[in-house]
Amino acid sequence: MNEGEVKVVFGPSGSGKSTLLRVINMLTPPDKGEVLLCGESLMEHKAELSRLRTRIGFVFQNFNLFAHLRAIDNVSIGLRLVLGKTKEEAQNIAYKALEKVRMAEWSHHYPAQLSGGQQQRVGIARSIAMEPDVILFDEPTSALDPELIGEVLQVMLDIAKEGTTMIVVTHEMGFARAVSSEMIFMDQGVIVETGTPEHFFENPQSKRAIDFLHKLEVLYGKAESDQQLV
Repeated sequence: MNEGEVKVVFGPSGSGKSTLLRVINMLTPPDKGEVLLCGESLMEHKAELSRLRTRIGFVFQNFNLFAHLRAIDNVSIGLRLVLGKTKEEAQNIAYKALEKVRMAEWSHHYPAQLSGGQQQRVGIARSIAMEPDVILFDEPTSALDPELIGEVLQVMLDIAKEGTTMIVVTHEMGFARAVSSEMIFMDQGVIVETGTPEHFFENPQSKRAIDFLHKLEVLYGKAESDQQLV
């Protein structure tokens, strides 16, 4: 993918979407093929892997925040321990990242004091604070109550519009339609079909993709699958 693109990966459970993200980040080393980041291989030797991994953000389904750290410390810890920033530098960068995700006023709260949507926004701030080349999102709204999903999607939309390179595993079709440069439909470990949002919403080709999109439409309603974020 190219810098500034947003790719949305979708498909049924067990189709390999999360595994694909883990392979990109080398959490699950691939059996074959190659993973390149701006021309550099992530597979050549382990000495370089840690350095290259700092350039790949990862936003998880279940937030993965440190319960004993305040929001600002959850965001700044990687800046200090991985990038070698001073505590003051790290906290300044972390605060600006929290401002971007509309969480600055909650910077001194612990995860247990935050809603799921707020915790996920802290998780996004933790990624963008590291200024990665690409951010991977693994179903970032799947663990949220329905009323909290919109606040996380809006933050993702905001950073996408800033030109952040993103690969997003999600079934939120309104988000996909609003920001993705390409959608990728996976099933049983294989990329079945790719195309623009217009392609998938107006003229999908594979029967498997047509059936899956119809199930999403039935589950969420056509208005939901067609919604536009602003």
